[in-house]
Parts: sequence; C-alpha cells; structure tokens
Amino acid sequence: MSLHRFFLENQVLADQETDVFALRLAADDMRHARVLRLKAGEHIAVIDAASDYFECEVVEFDDDLRVRICGHADSRDAAAQVILVQGLAKGDKFDSVVRHATEIGVAAFVPLKCERSVVKLDAKKAAARVERWEAIAKSAAMQAGLDAIPEITEPVTVDEACGMLGGATCVLVCWEEARTQTIKNALDVALAKTLTPASDARVAVIVGPEGGFTESEVLRLTASNEHAYPVTLGPNILRTETAGLIAPALAIYELGGLQ
Repeated sequence: MSLHRFFLENQVLADQETDVFALRLAADDMRHARVLRLKAGEHIAVIDAASDYFECEVVEFDDDLRVRICGHADSRDAAAQVILVQGLAKGDKFDSVVRHATEIGVAAFVPLKCERSVVKLDAKKAAARVERWEAIAKSAAMQAGLDAIPEITEPVTVDEACGMLGGATCVLVCWEEARTQTIKNALDVALAKTLTPASDARVAVIVGPEGGFTESEVLRLTASNEHAYPVTLGPNILRTETAGLIAPALAIYELGGLQ
C-alpha cells in the first residue's frame, strides 16, 4: 500500500536538529491529515522544500503533526519534462485538464489566451484561477504519488508563449489541419537532430481552446522554435479537454514514461 504523501513549502528536513519534530504543513494539508486520522506509528511520505523524499513515522498528532525520519529515498532516475500549454476553456474544463494531466506526469502548465478563447480573464480573476489550479495540481500530485507539484504560470498570450518556447527540445502544436505529422514522428526527428536522449528532453505540448487555433497562431507557434511541428491527434475532432490529456500522454509515452 502506498504511503499518504505530503509536500512542504518552507521546511527542509535535513536541517532538523532533533529526532522528533513538527511538520510545518499548509493549512489544507493539516486538514487533510486530520481527515486521514493519522495515528502514532503510521508512516507517511514527505517531500520537503528541497524536493527531497523522506519516509516518516508519526510520533504524535495533536495540535501539531510530530514525526521522526525513518528513511531518505534517492531521487528518481532522470525523466523527460513535458509541459502543457493549454488554451483557456470555459467552465471547469481547465480544472479537469490540470487534475488528470498532473496524474500522468505533466511537469508544468501554461494557460494560453488565444484569439478564439471563450474565456476572458482580468488580472484578479486570473490570479484566483491560478490559485485554484495550483490547489488541484497539488491534490492530484499527492494522490498520484508524485515527487513534485507541477508549476502553473499566469495565463499568457500566444506571443508571450512563443517567447517561452525557444529552449524546448521539441514543440508539438496540436492542430486539426496537420494531417500526417504525428507526435511520435515529430519527437523522433527532434531528438535525432538535437542529439538529445529521451530522458533529457524538455517538450512543450500545445493545445488550443474550444474553437481551435487560427492559422496565424499556428504559424507563430511553429516559428518559435527550430524544432516546432504542427502535429495530428488522428482523424477525430477532439474536445480541448480531451486533447489536453491525450496529447501529453502520447508525448510522455514516446519519451519512455507510462510504461
């Protein structure tokens, strides 16, 4: 059985000077721990502010959750980073994308403001949405047993996104007009041209909003990186929230994940 997992924002366990100490949990994590009714003797997984993984034993749980360290796990083998640049979508569609894409291993999310985006967010609303998406990503990372919580940026325009893509190993622009180039083909070409092992790749997957991308947006996105390609997800027209899960899952699989 996997251990219940907690992330610490401002505590490094290697710096603790006593064998038994209190975990500085965020308020929502403390509520979660109380719901779990953790008891003395139970073991939990803790990823601290230095991204180190520890197995800890609960010693006492009253006002504070006091633990002792039982073991320190080595970091996992290097793995590719897949970043999802997802068009803003109405309702709770983006929430769903963040939740499920986090579970499959997406490393970061960039909400994208497009010409055909139905959702228009002012600065106040955008900040509130990002805070909500961060909470969803954290919950999903805890549930999935991940070693890190995905980063989520403020919503950006297509031109701002283009400025962020220059250092990517490969950029995959999902577009219904791309008839033949698949995610596998594009990744194979980019990895070969850059002499990059799959485990070292940093790949951006870009998915449009409900109305899709305009041709101008696709041209700008593909011009942002020498190894940017419009790619197809097959003959079926997918909803944005469906494409936002399938496309990064395919990229992660082709890079050696989900296997």
